[in-house]
Amino acid sequence: MSGPSTDAEVEHDNQSRLAARRATHDRLERRHVMFSRVRLTLLVVGVLALFTARLEVIPFVGILIVVFIGIAAVHAGTIAERDRAQRAVQWYERALERVTHTWIGRGDAGERFRPNGHPYADDIDLFGRGSLFELLSTPRTPGGQEMLAAWLLTPAPPVTVRERQAAVQELAQRPDLRESLAIVGESATVRGSALRAWTITRVTLSGYAIPVMLGLLSATNITMLITFLWTGQFGLISLAVMMTQLLVAAVLGPRVRSVTHAIDTPTRDLTVLAGALRVLEPEKFKAAALQRLSMAIAATGRPASIEIAHLDRLASRLEWHHNLIFAIPAALMMWTTQCAFAIDRWRGRVGPRVPGWLDAIAEFEALSALATFAAEHPASSYPVFEAEPAHLTATALAHPLLGKDAVPNDIALGNSHPALLVVSGSNMSGKSTFLRALGVNVVLASAGAPVRATSFRLSPLEVGAAIRVLDSLQDGRSHFYAEITRLKQVVDLTRRYPAGVLCLLDEVLSGTNSHDRAHGAGAIFDGLLASGAIALATTHDLALSQLAEARAPHASNVHFADRYDAGGLAFDYHLRPGPVKTSNALELMRSIGLDV
Repeated sequence: MSGPSTDAEVEHDNQSRLAARRATHDRLERRHVMFSRVRLTLLVVGVLALFTARLEVIPFVGILIVVFIGIAAVHAGTIAERDRAQRAVQWYERALERVTHTWIGRGDAGERFRPNGHPYADDIDLFGRGSLFELLSTPRTPGGQEMLAAWLLTPAPPVTVRERQAAVQELAQRPDLRESLAIVGESATVRGSALRAWTITRVTLSGYAIPVMLGLLSATNITMLITFLWTGQFGLISLAVMMTQLLVAAVLGPRVRSVTHAIDTPTRDLTVLAGALRVLEPEKFKAAALQRLSMAIAATGRPASIEIAHLDRLASRLEWHHNLIFAIPAALMMWTTQCAFAIDRWRGRVGPRVPGWLDAIAEFEALSALATFAAEHPASSYPVFEAEPAHLTATALAHPLLGKDAVPNDIALGNSHPALLVVSGSNMSGKSTFLRALGVNVVLASAGAPVRATSFRLSPLEVGAAIRVLDSLQDGRSHFYAEITRLKQVVDLTRRYPAGVLCLLDEVLSGTNSHDRAHGAGAIFDGLLASGAIALATTHDLALSQLAEARAPHASNVHFADRYDAGGLAFDYHLRPGPVKTSNALELMRSIGLDV
C-alpha cells in the first residue's frame, strides 16, 4: 500500500479521513439520541401500565422489560462506537494541526521526561512547548510515551536503528492500523509500574485442591441446610458444617482480602491493554521488529486479549457478592474465596507474561509515533549509518520543528571534509537554528525515524551541545561559568565516546574578552579535533574565523549572510562558504530607535 507522496496529498488525505470520521460520529450521535428517546418512551409506558393495577398488563410490562433490555444492550454498543468515532475525529484533528504547523502548544510537551544535565535535551528543544516530543507524541499509554522519550534521549546502535527503520516504514503505510491503535480505549492511563508490581507479587492462593475441598464443603452445607429447612433433620450437622466454613474463611481471610483489594486497578489497566492487544493480535507484519513484538504478544497459550478478558470476568464475578439478592448464596458458596483463588491462579499462570505485553505495546506505540511523523513528512528520507570515523553529510537539511518555513542547507563534516566548521554570521541570521536543526535530525536518525533531508549519511554519533546556556542567581553562577561548565561536559563526552561525538557550540566563550576567547576557543578546537569528534561552532567574533583557517583542512569557515534593504534587515538563511564579511548589530540598534 502506497501513501500520500507530497505534503498537499497528506493534508488532503487527513481532511478526507477527518470528514469521514465526523460523518460517522454524527450518524452515531443521532442513533444515540433515538435510542435514548425510545428507552424513555418504553419506561414511561411501562410505569403508566403498572399504575393501572390490572393483572392483564403484567405480560405486556414483561415484554416491555425484555425489549428495554435488548435496546439498552444495542444502545451501549452504539455509545461505544460513537466514542471511538469521537476519538478518531480528535486523532485526525491533531494530525491536521501537525500538517498545517498549528500543533505548537496543543499536545503533550513531555516536561516530565526532561532530565537534568543531559548533553543536548534542553539545547535542541527535545521537551517543552513546541518541542520534538510534542510533535511526535502520539502514544496514549504512559509506557509508550516513556519509550519514545527514552529513544530521543539515548542514541540506538545502528543495527537497532535499521530494525526500527524497517518497522517505521511499514507502519507509515498502514494509517488504519495506527488509527485503530490510537483510539482503542476510553482511557489510556495504564499504570505500568503498578501493574508490573501486581503481576510479580507472590501468589498466596494457588492450586485447585483447596478450592475443590471448599466446593465440596459448600455443597454439603447447602444440602444439609436445605434438608434441615425441608425436614427438620441434620440441623446439628448443618451447623457444624457452617461453623467449619466460617473457620476456614477466617483462616484464609487475610490472604483473600489481599487479593480482592488489589484487583480493582490492575483489572482496569489490563482492560485498556486488552483493547490494544486485540488490535494487534490478528495483524501480520514483514518487518523483523514488528514480527518480534507480535511474537511477544502471542507468546504461548491463549491470545493475550482472551486471557485478560478471562481475568475481567473473574473480577466482575467477584463483585456479585455485593448484590443483596446474591449475598446469602454467595456466603454459603464461599464465593469471594473461590474468586480470590481463581484470580490468584490467573496471576500465577499469566502474570509473568504481562510485563512483556506492556513492553510490546509501548514499543508498538513508539514505532507508530515515528511512523506517523514519517507519513506526515513524505519528503523526508531515512538516514544511512556508515562505519567510523565520525562523519556526517546531509543534503537539503531542514529543521523538523519549523514546518514549511524551514530553509534547507547542505552540510558535510568529517572523512574527506573538515571535521570542524566555524559558523559566523550576524544576529538573527540563523546560526543557532542551524545547530538545532542538525542536532534534532541526528536525534531522529538515531531513534530510527526519517529526517528532514533529501539524503543523510552519518556514522554512529553521540550529541553534545552548548547552545542554551543560562546563568543562575540562586546557584551563584555567572553566564561565563555556566558556559565553560557546559563546554567541559561536551569535552568529557568526547573522551567517553571516542568513536564519535557531534559537538554543537553556540557563541563560543562569548562571556569573556576577545583575547581569552581566541586563546580558549583555539584550545577547545584542538581538543575536539584530536578526539576525533566533528563539530560546529558559531560566533559573532570574526577573529575566531582565523582559528579555522589556521587549522585547515581539518577546519573551515562557513557563514550566514544578511543585507540591509529598504530600511530593514533581510535574511535568506542559506549557509555559504567562508567567514561573514558584514555585521548588523548597529543597524539592529538603529531599527529599534537607539541613537548609535
